[in-house]
Amino acid sequence: MSRRAAVAVLGERRQGTGAALAPGTVLTAAHVLDGRTVCDIAFPGHERRFAGTVVWSDDRLDAALVHLTQYPTRYWYRSTPLRLATDRPVPRCEIVGLPHVQRYDGDRKPDLDQYTGTVLPLAGLIQRTMVFEFDRPPAVERADGRSPLAGLSGAPVFAGDGLLGIVKEVPPGRGHRRVHCVPLGALARDAGFRNAYALVVGSPLPNRLTTVTGAHPEDRAYAEEYAEALGAAYRRTKIFGLDELGRRGSEWDLDTAYLSLEATPHDPAPQRIEDLLGSRPRVLLRGDAGAGKTTLVWWLAAHAAAGTLGPELDELNGLVPFVLPLRSLRARGGAFPTPAELPGAARLPVDAPPDGWAGRVLKAGTGLLLVDGLDEVPQEDREAAHAWLSALLDRFPGTRCLVTVRPLAVEPAWLEQAGFEELTLLPMRDGDIRAFVAAWHRAARLDADPVHEDLDDLERDLSQQFEQNPTLSDLARTPLLCAVVCALHRLRQGFLPETRWALYESALQMLLGARDKRRSVAAPEGIALSVEEHSQLLQRVAAWLVRGGQTEFTRDQVLHQLNRALPGMPRVREQGTPEAVLTHLLNRSGLLQERADGVFQFAHRTFQDFLSAKEFVEDDNIKEMLGHSHDQQWHDVLLLAAGHCTRRQLPVLVNGILRAGDTAKGDRRTTLYVLAALCAQHAAWLDEPTHERTRKAVRSVLPPGNHTQLRELARLGPYVLPLLPEPGAQFDEENRTLRMIHEVGGHAAVPHARRFAEAGAPASLFTSDWDRYPAREYAREVLALLDLQYAPVLVSARAQLVQLAGLREAGSVIVSGDFGDAELADALEGYPARRVRIQDNRLVSDLRFLGRCPGIQELALSHCPALPPDALAGGPVGLRSVHLTAVRLSTRGLEALATLPGLRSLVVEYPLLEEEGLDLKPLHGIPAPGVHIKGVPKSRISGRRPLGDRLAITP
Repeated sequence: MSRRAAVAVLGERRQGTGAALAPGTVLTAAHVLDGRTVCDIAFPGHERRFAGTVVWSDDRLDAALVHLTQYPTRYWYRSTPLRLATDRPVPRCEIVGLPHVQRYDGDRKPDLDQYTGTVLPLAGLIQRTMVFEFDRPPAVERADGRSPLAGLSGAPVFAGDGLLGIVKEVPPGRGHRRVHCVPLGALARDAGFRNAYALVVGSPLPNRLTTVTGAHPEDRAYAEEYAEALGAAYRRTKIFGLDELGRRGSEWDLDTAYLSLEATPHDPAPQRIEDLLGSRPRVLLRGDAGAGKTTLVWWLAAHAAAGTLGPELDELNGLVPFVLPLRSLRARGGAFPTPAELPGAARLPVDAPPDGWAGRVLKAGTGLLLVDGLDEVPQEDREAAHAWLSALLDRFPGTRCLVTVRPLAVEPAWLEQAGFEELTLLPMRDGDIRAFVAAWHRAARLDADPVHEDLDDLERDLSQQFEQNPTLSDLARTPLLCAVVCALHRLRQGFLPETRWALYESALQMLLGARDKRRSVAAPEGIALSVEEHSQLLQRVAAWLVRGGQTEFTRDQVLHQLNRALPGMPRVREQGTPEAVLTHLLNRSGLLQERADGVFQFAHRTFQDFLSAKEFVEDDNIKEMLGHSHDQQWHDVLLLAAGHCTRRQLPVLVNGILRAGDTAKGDRRTTLYVLAALCAQHAAWLDEPTHERTRKAVRSVLPPGNHTQLRELARLGPYVLPLLPEPGAQFDEENRTLRMIHEVGGHAAVPHARRFAEAGAPASLFTSDWDRYPAREYAREVLALLDLQYAPVLVSARAQLVQLAGLREAGSVIVSGDFGDAELADALEGYPARRVRIQDNRLVSDLRFLGRCPGIQELALSHCPALPPDALAGGPVGLRSVHLTAVRLSTRGLEALATLPGLRSLVVEYPLLEEEGLDLKPLHGIPAPGVHIKGVPKSRISGRRPLGDRLAITP
């Protein structure tokens, strides 16, 4: 559906138009409603009318906000809110509405009409209104004297796909050539409007509205071309292990390939990355190699340009993405781009923009800057990168920005002064791995031969291996590694390596050796190389890139490296020139790819690091690697080098990293000790003194002192658990120790959590982390040991809900998420908890089972929109306290509450009212109730006086 759309608003005596700001939320002119707080909303082409409740209205501004609890979802869209930031006329604006002149079927039914015109910012300056002048007379005078534009009040005024305001009146004396409008910028400055918007939409109105400064004649046409080029460049991605299927199978549409991952801000509560990005205009996103940073950038660019992001990221829809792959800029030797150079930074297949286009986009606040790979800027240039980015955003403060970086490439709060918040991508959980495995096999089926290969059986077998083998799951916690596991499992018909190093070694064997043989490909370039010959050439290139702090290279650069390597490889040299060898590597290895014209890179940074580590070890350059221990860009190289080291070399590597950690401080010391432990963890052989020094080092930084250290130490998985302090320490240390155990989680962590539970650690340190463990095992081995009378037990998964029956001592239960009526009834009916909270549930509609829970004394319901207003009729007789947040409420609902004989406290916050006001009369007969109402204007609350000082009302 077009984002330039409108609905009919039907008051008691007149019909107007409304602009949909978000699903269930309509903005219209206040005078259409004649002071009423209820109205009907009609959708073009839909016979049914839907009830709306006015949640905010201002006669001075002549605007009202209407909320619908039910609506036809397929008709809904979101509008990007805009504000004028110019005194020049803004042409090519539009009004979409339902005027009387457009009625049909005997003047009874309204239909949409569309008008084009120019917004005149200075014309209504004194009256503080926005003037829209039609390009041509919209209608002739009616014979009865009524305006032919009646019904257009409240109609949205668009500039492009963004909403500038709504129509409020047709001024006299202009021959219907102009209308006065309410600018959205004026509404955004009203605190009441902002509060009401945040309540019904579920997210706040952006603090800084996108600005409109006018339009260059060629801008819109070019913006469409640019968006198409972004889609062509970033809608598809290479998926590891599928390249033998041919082009169709190896290039995956990002709609299929994209996996929503979890991230965390400084607050350790993880959320999906889309939920976090939507409310944060500027983000520095940290993530390990293969964690999905670049895939996220591509996905955002393609969908934001097309306007197809979901509701969590709707504010990005329609923005103009500028993708800045810093690795490409570095490889081309370019400086940091000026505004005019931003469109060309990613080398998209599109013509040059109109002069000044990028600057106009940024000035209007419609730019989305996606800076990928800040860690690939050399250390000595990062302050220059900081200065460039800060200056750019200072010049264009309305620009949204996402910067990706390896976890420790820059210091914490590095971009804080520029308004950035930091997020960290988290490893995939078991559910994420299952989703990825299913998607990978869906792509593999595109070109598979079902006669010779049963991918259904392979998928089932791999899923079962992940469930039964925690070590395998730990190897697949990033999208890249999970794809490697899927590919190798398919190739080996179920047999998989057991360490990360062996995983990459097997992947290279697959790519460099067996792939062409499986496809019956001989030597199309006249060159045939063994796996080791491929590796020797590629590892020289990889080591050169790592030494130079870059990931991309030109043809001349790689030819120079091949010329240096070939003299020692006479069998390869005899087969062709360096140019021919390069062509072979590009076409046949599967490890090199052309990212832009004449610019090449490894298929993934991790393969570059793996091969460079092999080169450093074989050339006995461990000392050189250790010299870079404090540079996070080298950490993966050091880690992967451990798998290449001989029995003599590995102690040198591990002890060298430990010594570097001894001289470091704070978070960096923890990181280096973790790196040393990871190198030692899977060694086939390592002397016991080195093992013991490693354990001692890790033990010295336990328990972690902050969230950064917690995340780093969690990389060690179960290795860290026996090194933790014993129970019985001070509360702070015990709390940090348990946070470490919970962060590792899984089956291996259950006995360690149990030891602290048996030692009497407070129950509050256990009850909110149930989701990190196998639900049944944790409930029986840990939670069952605790005194749960006062610590709320958080239930957020079905497996936990099933186990709740075994925790009969829980005094307080929080059930969060979409659980159906039958599921909740099975788990909670007759449950003895005194306090129950049901929150963020879009499914629950029947609470009658609570009437059979006599032990409940306190009940909280939050954001459960499907509950009817009288859901608590016949509720528990012992209920003393009810707390309602963002649920439907009416007189009938208050009457239901009045039937609760023990009710002594009622808190109502931001209710979704189904009537014009809130009448408290049903509560008058309840003995001494304390009533607190928040988010309802006092003028809309009747029956207040008899409650006296027992009633509190806050905005």
